[in-house]
Amino acid sequence: MKKTPAYVLFIAFVAALGGILFGYDTAVISGTTEIVGRQFGLSDLNVGWYVGCALIGSIFGVTVAGSLSDYLGRKLTMFISAVLFSVSAIGCAVCGGFSALVAYRIIGGIGIGVVSIVSPIYISEISPASHRGRLVSLYQLAVTVGFLLAYLANWLIDRNAGASADASLWARMFNSESWRGMLGSETVPALLFLLIIPFIPESPRWLITRGRAGKATSILTRIYGDPDEAERQAGLTSESLRNENKGEWKALLSRGMLIAVLAGSAIAILGQFMGVNAVLYYGPKIFQDAGFDNPMFSTVLVGVVNMLTTVLAVFIIDRVGRKKLIYWGVSGMIVCLLCIGIYFAWGDALSLGNGFLLSFFLAYVFCCAISISAIVFVLLSEMYPNRVRGRAMSIAGLALWVGTYLIGQLTPVLLGWSPAGTFFIFAAMCVPYMLIMWKVIPETTGKTLEEIEEYWN
Repeated sequence: MKKTPAYVLFIAFVAALGGILFGYDTAVISGTTEIVGRQFGLSDLNVGWYVGCALIGSIFGVTVAGSLSDYLGRKLTMFISAVLFSVSAIGCAVCGGFSALVAYRIIGGIGIGVVSIVSPIYISEISPASHRGRLVSLYQLAVTVGFLLAYLANWLIDRNAGASADASLWARMFNSESWRGMLGSETVPALLFLLIIPFIPESPRWLITRGRAGKATSILTRIYGDPDEAERQAGLTSESLRNENKGEWKALLSRGMLIAVLAGSAIAILGQFMGVNAVLYYGPKIFQDAGFDNPMFSTVLVGVVNMLTTVLAVFIIDRVGRKKLIYWGVSGMIVCLLCIGIYFAWGDALSLGNGFLLSFFLAYVFCCAISISAIVFVLLSEMYPNRVRGRAMSIAGLALWVGTYLIGQLTPVLLGWSPAGTFFIFAAMCVPYMLIMWKVIPETTGKTLEEIEEYWN
């Protein structure tokens, strides 16, 4: 079959840009919490709200993304998310006060929620089968690239910021109120995403559901480079849609499916209470409180390790197996979290330096990126039967975002109470996660969807 690699590569680039924006918007907040907190006189609880407000928007975005993309199409829905990202970035840079800043962060959060659902759906529906697995996996990699780019932008802006007599908006953005420049820097990838979306095709699957098989076949011809293969793929999609069992909510209440949904939701929410997003959102504060001379640069190192480890995970996830990676990775996370807690509790007494903390911080990021971060969405997409997959993943996804909001809101309070206690709590939350993976979740590597369904039945 003739392929069109350049066209597939173009699609991959656009999809990756959506993932980069997801990661960028999520991570850019980390460099601004201390500056915003000082400027507006925020309490620990209000700093948590400043971080968590965007996650409230994400929860709403996740809730409406599926229905919106089914009604408007994948392409237009992604365009809407790009508009939301652009409005949020520009609004945060020019806003007049804290309430307006929160409002613009919520708008960006809605964009995160929407793109986190629609971009992977679009990739899976438009990619040739031979490229699909790789492209969907690379979406997660793109998210980590977004993290790294945000950390780099924060570091570069912070190192050049300082007091200035110039009261212009531009001077404030990059000097006295550098948080404006950090949040506003997202305008560049957001506008690029906005401008490039019109040049990508609509999902052929969505077009077929709307009775536009001719247009879908034309797009498939560009993807496959062969009109006969395009016709065959269009026919297979039409047949699949005719036979698709939409499922009922009550199907989730059968004993096996109820256990599966509860287990999936549990690992989604517990994964957030094992510290990963606390590190992403509050890394610079943690390093600053530990006495690091350059906390922003230390956060850049976190982003580098996170991205490179995700590259490794993409290549080994099918060879090693989902559960084995979880066992090794989470075990390593427990050790690292305990060592970080020991540093904050007894570091002075034991003469533990900053190198000790940074080493275990980066080791924690490695263990997390190669296990729970790389596997959670892969596992959730595999462990549910076709007839309930959409609804089951929606519930698990909602649980994940609720957990993300809670950890974003509560981490400043926990750190203010006890940094050591915070990391000991994160280590303790790894234990029920491991028990659920061991006793309840099946190994999905190498198994057909029918075999996995039989396990739950």
